[in-house]
Amino acid sequence: MPKIDAPTIIEHRANQERALLDAARDLLLSGGPQAVTPSAVGAATGLARSSVYKYFHSGEEILTRIVSDAFAEWGAQLRDTVERAETPAGRIDAYVRTTLALAASGTHRIAVLGGSLPRDEGSREQLTRAQHEVTAPLRAALADHGNPDPDLTATLIDGALARAMDLLDAGRSANEIIPATVAFVGRAAGLAQHRAAPRTAKR
Repeated sequence: MPKIDAPTIIEHRANQERALLDAARDLLLSGGPQAVTPSAVGAATGLARSSVYKYFHSGEEILTRIVSDAFAEWGAQLRDTVERAETPAGRIDAYVRTTLALAASGTHRIAVLGGSLPRDEGSREQLTRAQHEVTAPLRAALADHGNPDPDLTATLIDGALARAMDLLDAGRSANEIIPATVAFVGRAAGLAQHRAAPRTAKR
């Protein structure tokens, strides 16, 4: 019988699962998605492959879980920052700045490395829901700002953010990329016009 290193079996299983997921994250960051296999994850935690299968059915299931968890952590940090802004325009600005600041710190690497792989339908749906939750604060801010199609605009903004992240990954300075992207999104979303005081017509 395996040694139980927690007060209860439930806590033991939770600890083992967390250790497996932590090892899988390290493998993903160091070796890419192909490095995340039940054998490799088990070896990294001192468990046999057969023991890993008691928690996860496949390497793909492990990848889906750690990417979903990464999106959840990312979304929680975004919501915490965005909700402090007092206006819709300020919330959109905060969403862009926080997203790129997290990207510059490397927080997005798990989602980027594991989130673009072809998967079975159930895994794709799970990751799509996770991604949708991350952009929820942006969609809400756009709607409150009066944008006629918040879903489409959020998708386009996320496209710009993805490209900005690529530039950060390529070594461009965050001090250059973040302000430029904030300004670009502000123009695209009409934030400058919204903030500007109305001009008196010349006679």
